[in-house]
Amino acid sequence: MAKHNAIAAVGQAVIGLLEQNYPATLPPAADFKLYAPTNFAAPMAYGFSLTLYRITVNTTNRNRPPRRNAAGTLVRPSLPVDLHYFLTAWATNVTRQHQMLGWAMRFLDDRSVLPPGVLNSFDANADTFGPGEAVELVCDPLGLQDYLQIWDRLKNKMQVSLNYVARMVLLDSDLEMGDGVAVRSREFKAGQLVSS
Repeated sequence: MAKHNAIAAVGQAVIGLLEQNYPATLPPAADFKLYAPTNFAAPMAYGFSLTLYRITVNTTNRNRPPRRNAAGTLVRPSLPVDLHYFLTAWATNVTRQHQMLGWAMRFLDDRSVLPPGVLNSFDANADTFGPGEAVELVCDPLGLQDYLQIWDRLKNKMQVSLNYVARMVLLDSDLEMGDGVAVRSREFKAGQLVSS
């Protein structure tokens, strides 16, 4: 049931969950924003940014069977994609930044599966994800080389960040497939092998 807007809905849900559950023990007035790479030129002073930097087709479950839509019509299979995020804590105080990251890691690990109710609650389209759909959010550290290359491209002073992957976000198709003609009979023939 998830359409193309599922990609946007996942990012909004992750940053929205962080904002809703930010602990009172950490200083208030934090910003929680979805960032594009251009936002790193003038980042926020205090808060969290979530940047979608890569989208890949999930190859472990690529060949999915066709599915039936709500009307019962057979449609093309869903496209499973993985969304790769960069979660950055921004603070002028290093100790505070480390505390923020520690809290975010623990919080997201405790909520590693995002059910449809959570995903839909932060989306303008309240029915993006169907009742049986969920997204797995996993911390997926980059190698040092890849990490440094990202920060080199962002042209900013490197910040300690976390890498997360939202796995198996299904993008559904509306393209109908014919049910095909029912098989009514089969013919089996046996032949003789002729040796030369």
